[in-house]
Amino acid sequence: MSVSSTMQTVKVVVIGAGVVGFSTAVCIAEALPSCSVTLMADKFSPDTTSDGAAGILFAAQFPDVPLERQRRWFRDSFDHLLAVAESKHSPEAGVLLTSGWQIFKEVPHEKRPFWSEFVLGFRLMTDRELKRFPDHKFGHAFTTIKCECSSYLPWLEKRFRKAGGLVEKKKLNSLRELSKSFDIIANCAGLGSKTLVGDPQVYPVRGQVLKVRAPWLQHFIRVADGKTYIYPGMHSVTIGGTRQADDWRLEVDGGDTQSILERCSQLEPSLKEAEVVGEWVGLRPSRRNPRVEKEMVQMNGRSVPVVHNYGHGGCGVTLAWGTALDALGLVRQCLHQMPPKAKL
Repeated sequence: MSVSSTMQTVKVVVIGAGVVGFSTAVCIAEALPSCSVTLMADKFSPDTTSDGAAGILFAAQFPDVPLERQRRWFRDSFDHLLAVAESKHSPEAGVLLTSGWQIFKEVPHEKRPFWSEFVLGFRLMTDRELKRFPDHKFGHAFTTIKCECSSYLPWLEKRFRKAGGLVEKKKLNSLRELSKSFDIIANCAGLGSKTLVGDPQVYPVRGQVLKVRAPWLQHFIRVADGKTYIYPGMHSVTIGGTRQADDWRLEVDGGDTQSILERCSQLEPSLKEAEVVGEWVGLRPSRRNPRVEKEMVQMNGRSVPVVHNYGHGGCGVTLAWGTALDALGLVRQCLHQMPPKAKL
């Protein structure tokens, strides 16, 4: 009998059913068929933070992550979603190409962001284009991807199950609850990591958006501070928003609703004719830098490898596949470092 046929299956658990959790679970399940992969969470689509995200791909720059690593995260995510957008899966997965403008009130120090070479057709806006936005002096025009997680998460779950993945609905209070059942833990708990792994650096940034019916709008408009945006999608247009740090409120705020409508109507006057069909609030799992790393944690008398992948803030959809590939690499390292008796 060969060694491989006597090997016990390595059990991996991924915590979190948002876009980062499911991306990580799919990457592991598809790349490591010898592992048994379980995704565990207390909330699934349509009740995750990812479900309300506008899901448009361009990134903020994190201060302490090497730029080359950030470029790789963005490129890998963009290329993955571009392939979905160009495939027959586009409508079911909710992934589409979208073109538009990002506008600035002042000319930025860096005229071309680090991700500009990965989106399609990136260029600086012309004076003629900027005339439409008299309060803004500079802008980018490009084509990027919109990923609608209310469709994308169920599609990823189907892909995960097809790869042999298991899904379990459970609320965890401590990683120790998993230490006897799993060999490797991948923590993609987002804001939940604040309590689950005791990370004081994680904090919420409250986001409120409206969904409006405005099928005549075909191009996105984003003000560079990230607080005002108009993103046409498959079924509605997402307009926003708010960026309220350390604000845990999940209730819709009427004052925010009014402010969003006013700001977005200044950019796009036709929105005054649009019907509001939904309001949504979510808490972005923010951190100075995303945590994508592994550590060994002592639990119930043994050392358990934990791979962390959380803290993406408003860039969860944008970076999920790229950081998931990094997390997969870290899981591979854990497998190689396991003692032989764990594998035999």
